[in-house]
Amino acid sequence: MPHATSLRRAPVQRRSAERLTRILDACADLLDEVGYDALSTRAVAQRASVPIGSVYRFFGNKRQMADALAQRNLERYSERVTRRLRQAGEDGGWRTAMDAVLDEYLEMKRTAPGFSLVDFGNQIPVGARHGEPNHRVADRLTELLSGYLDREPDEDLRRVFLVAVETADTLVHLAFRVAPEGDERIIEEAREMLRAYLARALD
Repeated sequence: MPHATSLRRAPVQRRSAERLTRILDACADLLDEVGYDALSTRAVAQRASVPIGSVYRFFGNKRQMADALAQRNLERYSERVTRRLRQAGEDGGWRTAMDAVLDEYLEMKRTAPGFSLVDFGNQIPVGARHGEPNHRVADRLTELLSGYLDREPDEDLRRVFLVAVETADTLVHLAFRVAPEGDERIIEEAREMLRAYLARALD
């Protein structure tokens, strides 16, 4: 569920929440099919089988829809990383955490509808690169991983994660420009760079 601040009106009843989920699912599917420029609120309403008024109840325009989808992506990503770390146990250290963070991002990049255009918010307009979503991801990782790593969630840890996120973001996008499923050699180079940096910062 996106944060209420990204919505014109937050869903209160279960039926309303389910309708919002259908709208975002339809938005994600259409982003893959037609791209952002051709996306329309009317097409989303038709795909979601809801009245157009239901879309406008939550969103004023398609940009707000894409932003809400990006926020939902971040929530789902956080859940995936948390679940992976819970399965790994408490003894894995930062290397296990780094693999979870990178691998779950790659899996969403390859499989989550609409993710290649929206991810956590930095791809709309298509190809735009700005820092806010990466700051948001770094903040979330600081929150998620500080306990797992037995570190204070302070500015030093946040800066480490921000540098790692910016580095991984740039290299993963390069890998997916080179190959549709992500060039494995570039991904492994990214993994090695992250390990070297995090070893210096976290060991």
